[in-house]
Amino acid sequence: MSQVPFVFQNSKSGKKEPFLPKDPLNVSIYSCGPTVYNFAHIGNIRSFLFVDVLRRSLLLGGYKLNQAMNITDIDDKIINESIKQKISVEEFTKPWTEAFFKDLDTLHVQKLEHYPKATESIEDMVGLVETLQSNGLVYEKDGNLYFSIQKFDRYGELSKIDVSGMKSGVRYDADEYTKDDVRDFVLWKNQKTEEEKCWHTRIGKGRPGWHLECSAMIRKVYGSGVDIHTGGIDLLFPHHENEAAQSYGAYPKEEFVGTWLHCEHLLVDGEKMSKSKGNFYTLRDILEKGYDPNSIRYHLISAHYRSKLNFSLSKLEESKTAMERIQNTIYRVLETGDLWNILPKTLGNLEFTNSDLLKINLEFINSLADDLNVPKALASVFELVRIVNQFLDTNTNLIGSLFLKESLELFYQINELFAVFSFDKQIQSLDGISEDWVLNQIEARKTAKQNKDFSTADKIRKELEAKGILLTDTKEGITTWKRAQ
Repeated sequence: MSQVPFVFQNSKSGKKEPFLPKDPLNVSIYSCGPTVYNFAHIGNIRSFLFVDVLRRSLLLGGYKLNQAMNITDIDDKIINESIKQKISVEEFTKPWTEAFFKDLDTLHVQKLEHYPKATESIEDMVGLVETLQSNGLVYEKDGNLYFSIQKFDRYGELSKIDVSGMKSGVRYDADEYTKDDVRDFVLWKNQKTEEEKCWHTRIGKGRPGWHLECSAMIRKVYGSGVDIHTGGIDLLFPHHENEAAQSYGAYPKEEFVGTWLHCEHLLVDGEKMSKSKGNFYTLRDILEKGYDPNSIRYHLISAHYRSKLNFSLSKLEESKTAMERIQNTIYRVLETGDLWNILPKTLGNLEFTNSDLLKINLEFINSLADDLNVPKALASVFELVRIVNQFLDTNTNLIGSLFLKESLELFYQINELFAVFSFDKQIQSLDGISEDWVLNQIEARKTAKQNKDFSTADKIRKELEAKGILLTDTKEGITTWKRAQ
C-alpha cells in the first residue's frame, strides 16, 4: 500500500509543511505522557486522544509506526507525596500508572510500541548530561547541574522566546516554572533531604530534572531524533524548548525533531479548568455522571487539535446525538442482510464502484492528511449518512446490494479512526423505519411540548416506544434516542 501524502502545521516553522519521514515504514513519533501522581484530567485526556488520532490517521494513510510515550514517574510532586504518605516512589506511582492505562483502554486508545519510564532511564540521562558537560554547556551550583542558556546560541528557535535580556546565571531548579520565564534550567538535582529518592551516579547523587527526561528517553528508544514530537501547547515553552536545547547541545549535527505538533487547550464552559471553579473533571468524574465512554471519545476528538475545545456537558450531549445518528445508519444497513460477513476484508485499500462513495472516501482520507482535519472528515461522514439513508428510504430490494456492501466497508474504515461505532449483527429490526422519520417525530414532540400539548407529546413518545425507539430528555433540553435492546 502506498502512503498518502500528509501535511502538518509544524510548530517550529509555524507553517504547514509536507510530512517527509526518514522511513515511511518506520515512522518515529514521541509524545509527552503523564506525570503519574493523580488521575489525568480531561485536558490531559484530550492530548492523549490527539496522539491516537495522529496514529490512526497515519495508519489509514499507509504508514508503519514506531511510537513512544513517556511515563514521568519522578518529579517534585511525586517525591513530596511519597514522603508525605511514607511509601516509596515506586509504590506511590504504581496505582496512578495503572489508572492512566485504564483510562486509555476505556477510550479505545491504541497501544503504542514503547512506554519508557523516567526511573528506568537514569543511565541514559546521566550519559546525556556527560555529553553536555563535554560540550561546555553545563555548570554546577550547590550540587545541582544547570544548562547554560547563554552558551547555547540556538535557544528560542522552537518557541521564538527572546533571551537577549536574560541575566547570566539566573537559575531555576523546580520541575515547573512560569510560562515565559527564561532561566537556566536544572539537569541534575542534588538530594535535599535523606528522605528524597535519589540515585548514586557518575555525575553525583541526586535525580534528574524534568526537562532532561524526555531528551534522554528519545535517544534511548530511537538512538537519535524522531520524525514527530507531540504534546500539549502548554509544553511548547519551556519544556520542549529545553528538550531541543539539550538534544542539539549534545548532538549539534543531528536532527532532533522533524515535525513538532501541539494540541490546544481544553476549556470547560468557556473557562480554564480549575478545582476552585468547580469545573475540573477527570474521565471518572464524567463516567460517574452516566456518560458513555464512546460519547466522550467522540466529543474530545471531533474538534481540530489546534483549536481550543470548549467542553461542557450540554455539548457532550450534542456529540452523543451526532454519534448516534451515524450509528443508527450503520444499524439500518446491517438490518438489510448478512453484510457483517464482509467486514474483515475492509482493512487495506478499498475499491468503490459507486462514484459517491469513492468521492466520500477520498474526502475523508484527504481531510485527515491535511493536518488531521477531523471536523472536515466528519462532514464527509455525515454526507455518507445522508446518501445511505436516502438509498434505504427509496429502495425496496436491498438484499445483496453492492452499494450497501461498499457503504458498510466505508463506515468500517471510518471507524478505524473514531473507534466508537458498533457493527454487531445482534440488533433489533425496526421494520424499515428511517432515521429521518424518527427525528421528525422527535421534532413534532418538541413542538407539542412547547405548545403545552402534553397529551400529544406523550402519544408520540408511546408510538416511538412501540416501534422500539427509546427517548431520553436531558436537563439541558436535548432529546436523544436509541434502539431498544
